[in-house]
This record gives sequence, C-alpha cells and structure tokens, in this order.
Amino acid sequence: MEFAVGFSRWIPSVFVFVFYGLSLALLILVLKKFEVSVAYAIWASLGTALIAVVGVVWFKEPLSIAKIISILLIITGILGLELYD
Repeated sequence: MEFAVGFSRWIPSVFVFVFYGLSLALLILVLKKFEVSVAYAIWASLGTALIAVVGVVWFKEPLSIAKIISILLIITGILGLELYD
C-alpha cells in the first residue's frame, strides 16, 4: 500500500487489490477446514505479524525489543489457537 501512494500510482494499486482478493479467497478456502473464529484469528494475527516483519525488512523500519516480543506473542497466540483447540 505504501508504494500505491494513496492509490495514485496505477500498478501498485492494482497489486493491492489483487493481493487483498487473493487473501480473502484463501481465507474462504481455509474456512472449509477450520472454525470461523480460529481461521479469522489466525488470518488477522498472522497478517499483522508478517506485515511487521515486511516493514522491518523491506522498508527499513526500526526494530525494537518491544516489536520482537510483540511479534513473538502474536505467533505464540496463533500456535495456541491451533494446538489447543
């Protein structure tokens, strides 16, 4: 989305919509196997963790101990939902 610059750049804007559509399509496929609450929690939290990592790696955002711990807590929560359901 950052490359789309408020949807003023054509190609990055198309990629935003394509990847959002792909993400939702994959969520729908996952719903065939998982309960809605677990699937959505995993989808939302994993997306948040991945975007945080992309921000650090791709956009050179600062990495702090708090950010690392927060990402690890998100991943722990996902594992907890999956393993102890």
